[in-house]
Amino acid sequence: MGLMTHSSTFLLPKASIVGHGPALNYALVVLNQSLPRFTPLLWRHAQLRLCADGGANRLYDDMPQLFRYDDVFAVRNRYKPDVIKGDMDSIRTEVRDFYANLGTRIIDESHDQDTTDLHKCIAFIRDLMPDLDKSNLCVLVAGALGGRFDHEVGNINVVCRFATMRIILLSDDSLIHLLPSTYHHEIHVHSSVEGPHCGLIPIGVPSESTTTTGLQWNLSATKMRFGGLVSTSNIVKEGIVTVRSDSDLLWTISIKKA
Repeated sequence: MGLMTHSSTFLLPKASIVGHGPALNYALVVLNQSLPRFTPLLWRHAQLRLCADGGANRLYDDMPQLFRYDDVFAVRNRYKPDVIKGDMDSIRTEVRDFYANLGTRIIDESHDQDTTDLHKCIAFIRDLMPDLDKSNLCVLVAGALGGRFDHEVGNINVVCRFATMRIILLSDDSLIHLLPSTYHHEIHVHSSVEGPHCGLIPIGVPSESTTTTGLQWNLSATKMRFGGLVSTSNIVKEGIVTVRSDSDLLWTISIKKA
């Protein structure tokens, strides 16, 4: 069983990421929730930037608020998405026209009501590079947590449906990503920007055996299931956390406000 390494280097300035985990190429998807305060940092790390339908409204409205001393129009021009994709039931007409005039590609998939806008965006990223090794690709999803609970569950479901891709759901307060059971996992924790609160949650099926190191309350061949034990409200105690499990788990860790 191979080793998968994880590191939240996208929360660090680019000048600080040397030697901090695997070198990844990032894509950014903006959803229709309040933008995390660190969205400009995610934007600088990303090589491809998408808005999922009403996420374009958030980018248009919220990004200038993160640059209160800059000209609003200049900020909107500076943060232009490459693609807006979705069923187009939420994006405002003036927002769609504004970005289209800047050259953003608009992809209307209103014919598809069986998948979420995030699913549509992840599928676009996957299909954009079908012949490339995606092991060094990481998709950051801004505004994926908070708001309606059914939307949050839908976003987590997308992470599970695209389990072979690295997808990280982000809010102002925390992040979530999948730890597939086909790998052993080594999580490099950057204490300056994340932690100490964390959790490991079985998803899909119970875990009959999960073992960890680096946590205040480590698991040792521990069974976890909903309706029984799940490892929430745990604490990171070391710079590297290791996880081995016989089932897929969700890893979550808090993001510091400073």
